Formats: sequence, structure tokens, C-alpha cells
Amino acid sequence: METRHPLEPLSPVELERVVKLMKTGNDKVTPTTRFVSISLREPPKEKILNPTNELLSREADVVLFDNGTNSCYEASVSLEGEGSILSFEHIPGVQPTMTADEQVECEQAVLRSVEFQELVREHYGVNDINLVMVDIWSAGYYGKEEERTRRLARPLCFVRSDPTDNGYVHPIEGLRPLVDLNLMEVIRIDQYEHYPLPPLNCNYSSDRVTDTRQDIRPLEIIQPEGPSFQVNGNQVSWQKWLFVIGFTIRQGLVLHNITYDNRSVLYRAALSEMVVPYGDPAEQQARKNAFDSGEYGIGSCTNSLEFGCDCLGHIKYFDGNIFTSRGELLVIKNAICLHEEDYSILWKHTDRRFKKPEVRRSRRLVISSIATIENYEYGFYWYLYQDASIHFEIKLTGILSLGTLPPNVKSPYGPLIAPQLYAPNHQHFFNMRLDLAIDGSKNTAYMIDIEADPDDTEHNPYHNAFQAKKICLETEKQARSHLSLEKGRSWKFENSSVLNSLGEPTGYKLHPGENCIPFASSNAWWRKRASFVDYHVWITPYNEKEMFGGGNYPNQSQGDDGLLKYTEQNRSIVDTDIVLWYTLGVTHIPRQEDYPVMPVTVAGFSLKPNGFFDMNPSNDIPKLIKKTTENYCENK
Repeated sequence: METRHPLEPLSPVELERVVKLMKTGNDKVTPTTRFVSISLREPPKEKILNPTNELLSREADVVLFDNGTNSCYEASVSLEGEGSILSFEHIPGVQPTMTADEQVECEQAVLRSVEFQELVREHYGVNDINLVMVDIWSAGYYGKEEERTRRLARPLCFVRSDPTDNGYVHPIEGLRPLVDLNLMEVIRIDQYEHYPLPPLNCNYSSDRVTDTRQDIRPLEIIQPEGPSFQVNGNQVSWQKWLFVIGFTIRQGLVLHNITYDNRSVLYRAALSEMVVPYGDPAEQQARKNAFDSGEYGIGSCTNSLEFGCDCLGHIKYFDGNIFTSRGELLVIKNAICLHEEDYSILWKHTDRRFKKPEVRRSRRLVISSIATIENYEYGFYWYLYQDASIHFEIKLTGILSLGTLPPNVKSPYGPLIAPQLYAPNHQHFFNMRLDLAIDGSKNTAYMIDIEADPDDTEHNPYHNAFQAKKICLETEKQARSHLSLEKGRSWKFENSSVLNSLGEPTGYKLHPGENCIPFASSNAWWRKRASFVDYHVWITPYNEKEMFGGGNYPNQSQGDDGLLKYTEQNRSIVDTDIVLWYTLGVTHIPRQEDYPVMPVTVAGFSLKPNGFFDMNPSNDIPKLIKKTTENYCENK
């Protein structure tokens, strides 16, 4: 029998109840009001970590926006009994996340603009406006009054050569409409140099690529006895792991209350914010700085996953329950995929004296979702391993945001990838919020630097000595830090009240993966709004109101209201409930092989036990034996 965990996301019935309560219980909710987000108000953390027989109430947090008054509101709703509105507050001077409905309506507004139709016809010879594609892009903030007082979008436009063509290879470089999303009208069209459209078509869809490979044979993944995981509602148990799968319209996939062998490791793990800044200073390109989580909503852009393509094996899917901006229920089928994967060897050793190798196959549990934000796809993959390690990966794919150049011209700010078609250099930064709970909620953070001993004959006679230096991070400002290749830097998080067999605190360590630093000046407007890129690692004391690295409302924000502001308080982070914020980045200098669609690029990090156990926790994995009649292995 399924039982609901208090951290499970709101059900379709609960979402519909929230909408009904808001529409009937508050006169501020009018026909011009949009529902931006409705999410579970998570119960107090201490009540989850220290459960009793108390029945925890179900509540929801709501963000609304009224196009008629250009006003944002926050509300909280109780779902107990007949339900009630607990609070309703006006949040002045902010623009919440653009809704999926606005993205569609914005495209329609541009296409019906008579001025836009005439300019496209005059400069590009396009008579059929239905061949034009319009991608909504945020207007950002660059110090102009209209960017502070109006709800704006600054779309990018493209032309298809026919109704099913890949229009992204024909950018309309010379026109940038500015759309007032409250009026849903084009209020201005900025014009630049009108270069001819790039001449070549280039498609990727299966029905338009005819010369496909013929030498690929089926690769079957079978689990004749079913998977090793168990699912109860949104609660998942696998091997010694136990956790809850969550989903929000802003963050998409969320993992809650992750434990291993009944010991807590992570309380909440999710994407906090991301930004994609472009490096071309040309006026028509320089404003491309997408905060994809806070401006568009990862959850609302999440795909319905397909068996055999997005996921492979014995799959358990979870739906994403969201709604339109007018409050109509919208269910994203198969928004989250859960499955197991073989992952090569877990460990191996061969003692030559016994002539008998000991090897264990590794398998991992995969929890994944994929979001499409106009031209780009982002896959979010959490991996749990049998040795109690956690790995996270972002898989970047989709289509480059392309620009047009005059014939026989190149740009220093991005390579030419086809005649007259170039891809601006850009970066992707992702900030992950990791609410730690290493054997409980009171943890301390350490920075670990590897240093060589002095090169002297007395203390280091063989000139080979080096050691790991452990630095206790006592305050938020001290904890702001960068990766350091020269020091092999890592970060460890310990619980001093729980000791291992050596009498040392139990802990987990952050192992960074590939990363980068921002190349834009700190004076760039996007960096003023995204201070989370200023450091790779931030550590704060837990505060339920500090959820987003770029602040609650980064859309058209005028300055940063996120991690920089949080950490300026310089609170103590010793032996307390701490949150790790990790920023990882990818610098993308495009190549021709990224065209017309990009092979996956991967970025990520790992959390590995370090003194959490007294020995290898995967030493108890059973030996694999080879079946005599079939070409695969199974557990003994």
C-alpha cells in the first residue's frame, strides 16, 4: 500500500484545491492574474529528521503575478480540512519567472505585429510569417527605466525554409522585438545591420536525415527478476539508500532526505540557479544572458521522457504535476526517470598466489530529468552508488544559439560553423544547493589543501613529501572559495558528535569535477545579478528562506539578492546546520561538430564518504558468477 511521505510534491488534487482557494478566497486574484508557481511548503526540517507520531499538515506556497497591475504576490495556503489562505503579501518591484503560457503568447504577439511582418518582408524577403520562429528571451536589466518598471521579453527570431525545417540555422540577426508581456504587444523593434540569411539548410530530425548508419545492432538490457529498487509513492529504497523524489516548477527534479543504511547524508539537493552568458559584445548579441531556472522555470520546461531513448532498462517513471498560468492542471507524463545501470567494475583484486581474481560489478541507481529551454537541452542526472557515493551530472545538448555574419566575414567572438553562420562563445554556470545532513544536522566544513613539504634535506631528504592540510571554515565569508588545481583542493564536511572506529568525526567529501571561472568583467550587468559565479564554493547556515543562489526573483532584477547578500551576514558555520552551494561551469567555444545539434557535454561533481565508514562499505557486495548459457552475469 502506498503511503505519502510529508516531502512528496503536491498531488493533482492538491494543486486544484490550491487554485480554487486562491480564486474564490481573495479578490486580488482576477482574470489578469497568472499562477507562476505552486509548490509544497516543506514541513519544518527538525520534524522530518526527528519524526514523531504527529501528522504533519500539508501546505502550499504560491507565487502570482497580475498583468493588469504589474504586481507580484506571494501566498501560503493550508490544505487541511476545507483549506484556507494563511497569508497573502504584495512583493513590490520584482518580476517573477516567465510562465510557459507567456512564452507561447509572446511568439504570437511578435508574429501578429504588422511592423514586424513588414520589416521581415522588406529586409529578408519572407512573405509567409508562419515560417518565422520566435524564441522568448528575458530582457534582463541594463540600467534602463523600462527594464525596471515593465514586464519585458526580448525574443530572438529565425526563419524556416519550409514548415518542418530547422529554423535555428537561419537567424534574423538584424531585428530584435521588445515585447511588453503585460500588454502582450511589441512595443519596439530594435534594428541592426541586415545581413542576408545564411544560405544552407541543415537538419537533424530522423525523417530528414536519410543517409543513416546501417551497422548498428540491438543492445538489450534485461532484468528478468525486475529491478532492485522499491517504490512507495515518491519514496524510493535501493540497496541501502532511501530518499524521496520531489519536483517543483522552478527547480524541476529535487531529492529529499537521502539516507544510507539509515544514516542521513543529504537533506535536500537541487539546482538553485543557472546562467548562460554570451561573450560577443555586438549589441544584438550582448544581452543574451539566460537565468534558465529563475527566468523560465526548469520544471515547466521538463520533457516527457521516452522509453528506450531517454532511459533504458527497467524504468519507473514519475509524473510532474504543474499547471498553466491560468490555474489549469497540466501533468507532464514521465517527467522523472528511475532506473539501474551497470557501471563497470566496483572493485577488483587478483592475488597471484591464489590465481583467483575477486571482482565485483558496480551498478548505480539513476534519477534523471531533461528540460528544454528553447534551443538548449539540459539533462539533470543524480547517481547513487553501492559504495555510498553520490554523483551529479548535467548533460548539455540541443542547438547552439547562432548568429548571422556578412558573406566572407568571421568574428573573433565565435567560430564560423557554416557559410554566414557563427556560434558566439558562451559559458554555462549551474549553482547547486546541497542541504547537508552528515549523520545529523550539526556539521562543520573544512577546506583540504595538499601541500608539498619544504624541499630541504633535513625534513624531506628524498624531496617527495606532501600532506593534506585541513582548514576549518568558521564563517560564511571565510568559506567563499575557488577550486585550486595547484593545491588539489577539496572540501570535507564532518559531524564531530559521531565518531568512527578511529575516534575521528564521520564525514563526506566534495570532489569537484571539470569547472571554469567567468570571463566577463565583474562590472557586467549579468554578473551583478548572478554573484553565485564569483566563487565555486559557498557555505551558509541553514535558512529555509534562502533557497536560490540568484535570489528569489532574478528576472529583470537590478542587482544580486542571492548568495552574496546571504553570506555578507558572515554567520558562524561551525557545528551547525549548514548548506553547501557549489557552482560548476562549462566554457563553450563552439565547433563545427556541434552543428546542427550538439553531442552531449557533461559537467558534475561527487560527494564521497570520508571516514563515514570503518571500511569499504561495498565489501559486502556478492560475487558475480557467469551463467553458462547466457552472455551476462547475475548476482549469486
